[in-house]
Amino acid sequence: MTPEEVVLNSGNAAWMLVSASLVLLMTPALALFYGGMTGRRSVLNMMMMSFGALGVVSVVYVLWGWSMSYGTKSIAGIVADPFEQFGLAGQITDGAGNYVAGAGGYANVIDVGFQLTFAVISTALISGALAGRVKFGTWLAFTGLWATFAYFPMAHMVWGGGLLSDSASSLSAKLFGTVTENGETVAAVAPIDFAGGTVVHINAGMAALVLAVIIGRGHGFMREAHRPHNLPLVMLGAALLWFGWFGFNAGSSFAADGLAGLAWVNTTAATAAAMLGWLAVERIRYGHSTSLGAASGIVAGLVAITPAAGALSPVTSLLLGAVGGALACLGVSLKYRFGFDDSLDVVGVHLVAGLWGTVGAGLLATGDGLLTGGGVHGLKLFAIQVIIAAVALAFSGIVTFVLAMALKSTMGWRIGEDDERGGVDNAEHRETAYDASGGIPVSLTR
Repeated sequence: MTPEEVVLNSGNAAWMLVSASLVLLMTPALALFYGGMTGRRSVLNMMMMSFGALGVVSVVYVLWGWSMSYGTKSIAGIVADPFEQFGLAGQITDGAGNYVAGAGGYANVIDVGFQLTFAVISTALISGALAGRVKFGTWLAFTGLWATFAYFPMAHMVWGGGLLSDSASSLSAKLFGTVTENGETVAAVAPIDFAGGTVVHINAGMAALVLAVIIGRGHGFMREAHRPHNLPLVMLGAALLWFGWFGFNAGSSFAADGLAGLAWVNTTAATAAAMLGWLAVERIRYGHSTSLGAASGIVAGLVAITPAAGALSPVTSLLLGAVGGALACLGVSLKYRFGFDDSLDVVGVHLVAGLWGTVGAGLLATGDGLLTGGGVHGLKLFAIQVIIAAVALAFSGIVTFVLAMALKSTMGWRIGEDDERGGVDNAEHRETAYDASGGIPVSLTR
């Protein structure tokens, strides 16, 4: 069977194309989720930040993102050479015109598409911390820079055989030694990040925290009550995120197999439990369970199970999700305690739940976790999960700080105070989502 026949007849290839499409849907879904949560005079800008990230990150991923993430010329285990496979050179077809087979046995270009969508949604997540107060042009510049200097290196470190992977040269191998499996030398204790606890959620959540501190508070923060302008939009966004997340987690099996099925069930179980956990905390603390809480709990559960979706059982996924939902609900109040304006709770939902999911995998991984019969190995696994989470925090924080300060001193982050009060939609886009009487989109440029 020729390589072309393998590609054309592969059920795995079909599943991965579907998964890539599902993950791509998550960025417009995030636009709905964030757009509904923000004010009526900044909804279009909030949605445009997601769409802008989709444009910029897709372009740079094709040019150098894949090469930096999965190229063979690793630089100190941190990032791969951006020029080795620049523009996907040698990654689509070979000299004879046949599609290059990827690691999953189907066309490599399918994996390129799948990983591209991860880079996009990871970058777009950050925008929720900046609602209503930043220049759109600066945001676009930041998305390309952050993807290049934070996301692509982190993807290489975790999934591309770098320092946070299970390779023989990884940090885990240096700490706990190596073993030989199927003729290959790998770390004796393999870190668990099935679909992006470190790469996606800790990475983006820490970036959101750093940006919120550097850019500063919105004019009404802690002085005026912030209310989502459209809760049905929030719930629709959450529903579409949940739907798309099956591509995110089950697709990370890279095959239409039992592991994909396990990830699907674990994702559903954890997400449902997290929603209930969030609602329970709301009920106890405030006396009410809200629709915003249900939507936020869904996202928190999706975040928590992401790194562990292929390593837990459905029952332990329920536990991971319930705790993750409760912790995230408590975590959103951190911005009031410490005074940073994380407008749409990126830190509480993505950073807190992402940290819990990454560390929780070391506690609850089936047969290997510290609390699930792993013994000494379980203790080592828990330790390496804490270490990779800490490294991700530090790396993302330092890179984001440098980028944010550089942009602050050159392009500037903040729109003017009058523009902020009047609405960033009008100031940055010359559009409003609604007319004065109620609900008709209006473009001021037409």
